[in-house]
Amino acid sequence: MAMSVGPGDSDGPMSDINTTPLVDVMLVLLIIFLITVPVVIQTVPVQLPKVRYEATTTKPENVSLSVRAGPGGECEVYWGQTRVNAGDLLNRAVEKLKLEIEKQGGINAPGLELPEAHIRGDINTPYRCIGGAVFTMQRAGFARVGFISEPTPGQQAG
Repeated sequence: MAMSVGPGDSDGPMSDINTTPLVDVMLVLLIIFLITVPVVIQTVPVQLPKVRYEATTTKPENVSLSVRAGPGGECEVYWGQTRVNAGDLLNRAVEKLKLEIEKQGGINAPGLELPEAHIRGDINTPYRCIGGAVFTMQRAGFARVGFISEPTPGQQAG
């Protein structure tokens, strides 16, 4: 609702822009954003663990896997130094677990310590490769699957 005051042709079209509706819309948007932004930014308070380097004690019964991306985007998984495919990995893991359980006296043996799977993943390996190795080891029955990483330079052990 603009009002033109002053000399000029009152019957001609008005060429001034009416900014009142624009200002009204901008004020409403400002109020909406002021109300909704604090709601969106709220997070659940979580205390994240402190990462520190701990020396890995490797037992002979533990399984060491290396995962990397091969040519053409295929996943390469190595059991020790031997390359295995997904089926071989599952079969080997099940057999390893069975042998270790039998060696310790059976599934109901007191103090049964199951082996762990340690996975070394190349930094350029896609997640699907490492995730597939983790899934396969868990499917085979390994309860503890861990990642071997390189500590940041200058970080002390302990």
